[in-house]
Amino acid sequence: MPIRNAVIHQIDKKPDGSPAVLHLATDNLPETQAIESLMHDVNDSYNAKTGKAWGFFHGESGAYPLSGWLAKFVNGNMEFIDFTRTAAEHLTKLMEESNLSVGGHVLFAFYTQGLTDYLTVAILQQVETIAVTADLGVATSRHLDTGALHLAARINLSEWRNNPASRQYISFIKGKNGRKSSDYFRDFIGCQEGVDGPGETRTLLKAFSDYVEKEDLPEEAAREKTATLVEYAATQTKLGEPVTLQDLSQLLDEDRPQNFAEFIRDKDYGLSPEIPADKRTLNQFRRYTGRAEGMSISFEAHLLGSRVEFDQDNSSLTIKNLPTQLIDQLKRSAA
Repeated sequence: MPIRNAVIHQIDKKPDGSPAVLHLATDNLPETQAIESLMHDVNDSYNAKTGKAWGFFHGESGAYPLSGWLAKFVNGNMEFIDFTRTAAEHLTKLMEESNLSVGGHVLFAFYTQGLTDYLTVAILQQVETIAVTADLGVATSRHLDTGALHLAARINLSEWRNNPASRQYISFIKGKNGRKSSDYFRDFIGCQEGVDGPGETRTLLKAFSDYVEKEDLPEEAAREKTATLVEYAATQTKLGEPVTLQDLSQLLDEDRPQNFAEFIRDKDYGLSPEIPADKRTLNQFRRYTGRAEGMSISFEAHLLGSRVEFDQDNSSLTIKNLPTQLIDQLKRSAA
């Protein structure tokens, strides 16, 4: 992951109404192992977040100026350090207007992953830890807490440049529990939601279930294809990349690599060619599980409607072809 430019500014702001103080860096960070490690940790933490949304820029305006400054940098009309300094000044003003905001270290990182250019913007907090010194004593030290990442966004610059009609070239962490503490950061990025990640993922999984039923696959084959879908989608999510329907179709059936993609197209599920898969929705698709009053039930999702039937009106399950071991136990108990 070549890091082409990286800058950290600091905004000193406490949630007590006191004015924010901006400390601007004077130059880009040098290329060191430390910044490589920092970006690796930030990306890992960001990719692991489940509460993300995908969208695109509002039109450039006085309320949403970041895209205009970013365009100047991308087009070579503004240096990266100048772009970040201007952006940090605007972010400080928005922090001043938000009573719930706190300051932090603002990281701007421009890097390439594969053939794609990205810009990551994240607000990081410092925390104190205890370290062992060279003479085996102990001392307090401070480090950036990349694990507690709550305000961050990633912009796919290549997608933005090459496909301006796209509605999912920005991803950002959404505030939890309806809190307004992150609204100012979303306004700073100037992003509006364009793709419903969980909804798109549910539609993809519904299409897959319909596909398995149409193909009338044996249980083992259905289980293997389910695992293939979930593993591929989970890997893409970990990398921060979307699920590509064409690639997924090839993985599901090497002999007929277009089969699943054509099924989705013919049934008109309304899915985009690339889907920002939702990690939580994927995890739920693996199995249905429940436990209550001494009873535990767990089965793979693709069995619903075939070996497992759900009666919604009576809140009951009918299970066919019970495991041999369970049947033997029940017979011995009834004898």
